[in-house]
Amino acid sequence: MNEPLEQLPVSDTATRWSVPPFPATSAEYITVLAHYHRAEMGRMAGWRDRIDRTTNWAITGVAAMLSLSLSSPTSHHGVLLFAMVLVQLLLIIEARRYRFFDVYRGRVRRLEKHYFAQVFAPLPELDSDWARLLGQDLRKPQFLISIRAAMSRRLRRNYLWMFVVLLLAWILKISTPKLQDDGVALDVARSLHEIVANAAFGPLPGWAVLLGVIAFYCWLAYAAVLAGDADKKEHGEVHV
Repeated sequence: MNEPLEQLPVSDTATRWSVPPFPATSAEYITVLAHYHRAEMGRMAGWRDRIDRTTNWAITGVAAMLSLSLSSPTSHHGVLLFAMVLVQLLLIIEARRYRFFDVYRGRVRRLEKHYFAQVFAPLPELDSDWARLLGQDLRKPQFLISIRAAMSRRLRRNYLWMFVVLLLAWILKISTPKLQDDGVALDVARSLHEIVANAAFGPLPGWAVLLGVIAFYCWLAYAAVLAGDADKKEHGEVHV
C-alpha cells in the first residue's frame, strides 16, 4: 500500500483512484466533518443569497409601482393590480428557492445539533442515528417541505406586508376620485357605487375586479397560516 504510485501496476493505480480512501482515524474523520460542514454552509449561504435577492426585487417592485400609481392623479389603479400579480410571481419563485435552501439548512442543523453541540455541551442522551440519516440524505436528496409550505413561510414572514401595503394603496386609489381623475372635484367617493365604478379595469366591471381582489386576499390569508410553526419546533427561534 505504501509503494510509489508510478511503480504500481495499471490495474492497482486505477483501483486506487476509482475508490477514494475513507478516514481511518478519529483525526481524519473530524477533518472530513469540518470540510463537509464548511461546504454545506457555503451551499446554504448561496441559496440564502438568492432568497434575499428575490425579496429585494419584490420590495423594489412594490416601491416603484406605488410611486407610479400614487404620484399622479391620472395614473390608473390597474398599476397596483399588476403589482399584486408581480409580487405573487416573485413569491412563487422565492418559495422554490426556499425549498433548496431548506435542504442544505437541514443538513447543517443536523451536524450542529448532533455533533458540534455535543462537543461544546454534551448531553447524556445522544441521538446515534443522525449520521445514518445524513448519509441517506446525501445518497438520495429529498425536499423537506412542500412548495405550499415554503410559500406559506415566505408569505407570513415577508410578503404578507407587501400585499397589505398594495391593498391599502389600491383601496385609496379607487376610493379617492381625485387620485383617479384630476378634473373631479370630490376628494373622497361618497357612495359604494362610485367605488365600484372606479374599480373597473378595461372590459371588466368594477364588481368583478372587487370580487377578484377579495378572493385573492382570502386565499393569501389561508396560505399564510398553512405551515404553522413546525419550523420553529425543528430549528428553534432563529430561522428564515
